[in-house]
Amino acid sequence: MIPFRRRRDGTVAATFSRDEARLLLSLAEEAVELARAAAAPENHVTDPALGRLLPDAYPDDPEASAEFRRFTAAGLADRKELNARALIDSLSQPSTGSVKVVLDQAQATAWLRTITDLRLVLAARLGIREDGDEGDVHDDESAMQRAVYDWLAGVQELLVLAVRPRR
Repeated sequence: MIPFRRRRDGTVAATFSRDEARLLLSLAEEAVELARAAAAPENHVTDPALGRLLPDAYPDDPEASAEFRRFTAAGLADRKELNARALIDSLSQPSTGSVKVVLDQAQATAWLRTITDLRLVLAARLGIREDGDEGDVHDDESAMQRAVYDWLAGVQELLVLAVRPRR
C-alpha cells in the first residue's frame, strides 16, 4: 500500500496492491452482510461479533434495550451498509495491477466507519476487548484474522492522518 495522502483539492488518495484491494472488497462485502445480520434481534444474542456492531443501548435493562433496538437497528444497519457500499464503489475498478483510490470527505468518512466496523467484528471474534489485548490466536485462521485486524488498523490510521485538518 502506498499510504493515503491529502491532495491539493482536499481529497485523499492511496494506492493498494491488487491483493490488498481484493481483501478490502471482500471485507466490505462481508460488512454489508454483517450489517443486515446485526439488525436481526435473534442474531444479536447468538453472535457477539454482531453485538459489537449494534451494542445494547441499555446493557442492564434487556427490555429497554430490545425496545431501543426495535426502533433503531434497521436505520443503523442501513447506514453501515451504505458506508460499506461506498468503500466497495471506490475500489470497484478494473485493474490488472495496483488500485488507486481517491476519496472525498464523505467517502473517507464512510471508509473510516466501515474499517471500524470490520475491526470491531474481528476483535469480538478474537476476544479482544481493549487496546493491548492480544486476543485468542490459536490456529492459522485466527492468526490470519489477527493479521487482518492489525493491517486494517494501519490503513485506518493512515486515513485518519490524511483527513485530519492541517494547522
